[in-house]
Formats: sequence, C-alpha cells, structure tokens
Amino acid sequence: MIDVPSGVLIGALVVLVILSACFSGSETGMMALNRYRLRHLVRDGHRGARRASRLLERPDRLIGLILLGNNFVNIAASSLATVLALRLLGEAGIALAAGLLTLVILIFAEVAPKTFAALHPERVAFPAAHVLTWLLFVFQPLVLAVNWMANGVLRLLRLSPAGSDRDSLSREELRTVVAESGALIPRRHRQMLMSILDLEKVTVDDIMIPRQEINAIDLDDPPSEILEQIMHTQHTRVPLYRSDINEIEGILHLRRVVAPPREDGLAEYLRAQADEPYFIPAGTPLSVQLLNFQRTHERIGLIVDEYGEIEGLATVEDLLEEIVGQFTTDPTDHSPDVHPQPDGTYLVDGSANVRELNRAMQWELPTGGPKTVNGLIIEYLGSIPEPGTSLMIAGYPIEIMQTTGNAVRTARIIPALRKTVAETAG
Repeated sequence: MIDVPSGVLIGALVVLVILSACFSGSETGMMALNRYRLRHLVRDGHRGARRASRLLERPDRLIGLILLGNNFVNIAASSLATVLALRLLGEAGIALAAGLLTLVILIFAEVAPKTFAALHPERVAFPAAHVLTWLLFVFQPLVLAVNWMANGVLRLLRLSPAGSDRDSLSREELRTVVAESGALIPRRHRQMLMSILDLEKVTVDDIMIPRQEINAIDLDDPPSEILEQIMHTQHTRVPLYRSDINEIEGILHLRRVVAPPREDGLAEYLRAQADEPYFIPAGTPLSVQLLNFQRTHERIGLIVDEYGEIEGLATVEDLLEEIVGQFTTDPTDHSPDVHPQPDGTYLVDGSANVRELNRAMQWELPTGGPKTVNGLIIEYLGSIPEPGTSLMIAGYPIEIMQTTGNAVRTARIIPALRKTVAETAG
C-alpha cells in the first residue's frame, strides 16, 4: 500500500464511495418497490421485474448480500482514507480524514442515493437486480453463513426470523388504497368499490322496506279492492297474505295476471299464480345475501326475526343500490323522504332510513343503532318528543315538526348550521 501512488488511492476511494452509493440505493429501491405493480410487470414479462421478484422472495438473503457489500466497501474506504491521511497530513490528519469521509459517505453514499431510490424505485431496482442476482450467485455461501448467524441471534432473543406476509391487505388497508387512488380510479367507481368492501358490515335490516311500508295484497279483501290495488301498484312482484301479513302465502308476479276473474275465485287464481315466498333471517350480511340471491335465483325476500315475524322486505335491486347508488337519471333528485326548504333546511320523514339519507344527502348521521330517523330521535331522547323540541345528533341540529301518538312523523334537519359549528370549532 505504501508503494501505491496517492492518485491511485484517491481514485480507488472515489470508486468505493460510488459502490457504497450503489449498494445503498439498491437496498432502498428494492424495498420500496410496489409489490402489486411488480406482480403486474412480472406477468407482462418485464425482465428486470422478474429478477427483482425472485430476489424479493428471500428478502433475508437480499438484505444480507447488500449489507455485506456495503459494509465491505465502507470499511475499505475508511482504510484507504486513513492511509491517505497518514501520507499527506501525518497522524494529525487521521481525525480529519474520518470526519470528512463520514460526511462524504453520509451525503453521497447514503442520503442522496437512498432519497433518489425512494422516489424512483423502479429506475434503481430493476437495473440493480441484474447485478445483485450475479453477486448473490457468486457470494451465496458467504451470504448463507451470515444469514444463519444473524437468524441464530434472533432466535436467542426469542424473535422469529420469519416475517408476516406483508403483501396481504386487511379490509381497512384496502379501503385506504382505494380512497387514495386519486385520478387512477374515477370517483364514482371508488364509491362503488368502497360499498363492496362494506357489504359485510351492512345487513339486510339496513336496506329493507319496513313491514308497515310493504305493498302487499290481502286475499281476504273484496275482489274490487284487490283488482284496484293490482292496477295501481308500481311493483312487479307483490306478496300475498290473508288478514295478517305474517301469514304470507306467496309472491305474485303481476305479469302473470292476464285475465283474472272479477269476483268469485280471484283469491284462488292469484294464489295459483304466485311463487313460494322466500324468507331471509334478520341480520344476514349483504355479502352473504347477494350470494344467496344468486344461488336461489330469487329477486325478493321477506325478512323474518327469530320468532318468524315479518320485519321487512328486501329485493335484489335494493341490494345493488347499496353498491351502485340509486337508479335515477337525475343526480339532483332527493330522496322521496326528504323535502328541501327555501331556507336551506330539510323536512325529513320520520320513517326515512338513516343509511339512505347519508348516502343521498352526504350526511353523517350515526348508523350503528336505529335504522330510521324516528328511531334515532327516540333513542336519543328516551321518550316521544313534543312538536317544537330541538336536539343535536352528531352535530346536526334537528327540530321536531310533527308527531303521532307513538312516533316522530316529520323533523327538520339543518345541515348548514352543522358546518358553521364545525368551522367555528376548528
């Protein structure tokens, strides 16, 4: 080393710093690769992606190789810097050389290459994968020995060398990926994907038509009333029952009603044309019910509680609307339960479904408890309120406008005031 010219030593030192930068950048670039994009590129036959994917199958070996090379060149650079310092400045230059080399390696071999690799991982990782594959083949015995000793230290500390599957995503993590996709996925499609991810959280109770709102035909009614109801109903499938809606006898598809008798035998005729009713247990998740509808080829189901009592009715259309939103040609249409007022407030029917209100009006009323506005207000107050009563739920000022004997019929919601309160608090 003493006979080697100083210029050669300086050149070798520069080369070692460059090699250190390459090892540092390749480490960050390989670890920063998007695993899902990497799989896509592998399927497309990208050579660099294939090599990188093979290296990442054993990250312990990859990291061992990179750190082995990085530490070797850094130690070699330190040794050369010491020799140069002794030759040029004597013993007093050793400390100066150590400080300068630390600064050079920190800036040019660590921070700068790692920052660039973090910002552009593919530009760094794919070319580096070619070199690292060759180096791993050459130094595999040494890398395996280093990994064996490192894993042994982890076992002594009662730590498992085997990591978890970091490529798997939980539902909430996947929601974050979809929400932050930005312009890659249109806003409407993001909302649909979010709704699909939420299907397991939502049950048929959240989307059902309540029992008191079911449009059903009582076969014990006079034939004239039954025919009138058939002529004016807006639905193609209607439940049939006798006296009590819990006594469902079938689901009538009105397109089958061609020439019904006007008087005697109408009830029997309709019953003969009806299909057997399909029942859905209350609390069934929408993800499960979607598969059940597909498996049974049913389009409408009656929701029953644990005692067999009818709670409501759900259709395939209701379930699909939970995913894609309301089937409407006018995006400015409000829910039929919501009546906008000139002063910016909204009159809301007490029977309005809270989830549908949140979806249609972009509100954030609580959905973890009662399903309707009436239930939400009564649960909050603990009693049937009088008209004129005001309350605040989830930051929304609500005024009771009309009540019946046992329920809230109409309430006024003032969402603009909620925004004002939130801005003031902020």
